[in-house]
Amino acid sequence: MKRIFNFWGVFMLILVTQSCQPKTSEEQQPETNTVHPLNFSVLASHPHDTSSYTQGLQYYDGGLYEGTGQYGSSKLILTNIKDGKSLQSIKLDESYFGEGITILRDTIYQLTWRENKVFQYTLDFKKINEFTIDKEGWGLTNNGQDLIVTNGSGEIFFYKPNGMQLLKSQLVTENGSPTYNLNELEFAEGYLYANQYTTPYILKIDPTMGVVVAKLDLSTLWEQARQLYSGAEVPNGIAYNTATKKFYVTGKWWPLLYEIELGQ
Repeated sequence: MKRIFNFWGVFMLILVTQSCQPKTSEEQQPETNTVHPLNFSVLASHPHDTSSYTQGLQYYDGGLYEGTGQYGSSKLILTNIKDGKSLQSIKLDESYFGEGITILRDTIYQLTWRENKVFQYTLDFKKINEFTIDKEGWGLTNNGQDLIVTNGSGEIFFYKPNGMQLLKSQLVTENGSPTYNLNELEFAEGYLYANQYTTPYILKIDPTMGVVVAKLDLSTLWEQARQLYSGAEVPNGIAYNTATKKFYVTGKWWPLLYEIELGQ
C-alpha cells in the first residue's frame, strides 16, 4: 500500500507542478479574428467628374448623391450615374471643407472637416438645419437609426441624428490591433464598409464587435483611374444599392464610377 501511495503522490505532484508553469507567449496571446480577402467583379463603369474631390457617396431612391471636399469647391451633388453629370447641386461656403454624407428618412446630412458643423438638407437641397459636432468629420453613414461618423482614427462614433448627441464610440481592430485612417463609410446588410485613407482598401467591419472581418483591395481600379487621369488620388466613396445588392465605388478626382459585385 505504501508503494501505491507514493506513486499517486508523485503523480499529483507532477500535475500541480505543470499547472503552475508559466504559459508560453503563444499560449498567452488572445484569440484574434482572421481577416479574409474580399473579392469583387466589375459589372459596369460610368463617367465621373474629375473635378469632384469625392468625400461621400450615397445611393438613395434611385439617385446617386455625392459630397465633395476642398475649400472653395465643396459641394453636395445629385449625379446622373450614366454620364456623370450633375442634375442638381449646392455649393458650400468657401470657409467649409465638405466631407461625408448620408441620407436618413428623406433627410440629407453632410459633415465638414475641421469646422465642427453638420448640415441637414431636404432631398431637394434646401438647408433646414446645422449642428455642431465635437470632432473632425471624415466619413458618415447611418444604420437606419443612428448616424455613424469617422474622424480619421480607428474609432467609429454613433450620434443621435437631431442635435448630434454622441451616443457611444467603438474602437475597430484588425487582427487584434487597432485600425487607422477610417474614412468614407457605407452601412449595408448589417456591416460597415470603410475606405481606409491613403490605402487602396475597403474594410468590412462588424460594428457590434468592432472588428474587421474582410478586406477589399481596389488597387487595380485605382491604377486604371490613374492611367485615365493622372490627377486621380486615393479611393474614396462607397454607395450600396439595396435593390440590386451591388456597390458603387470611386475615388478623389477619379474619371470613373464603378459598379461592383462582392464575392463571398
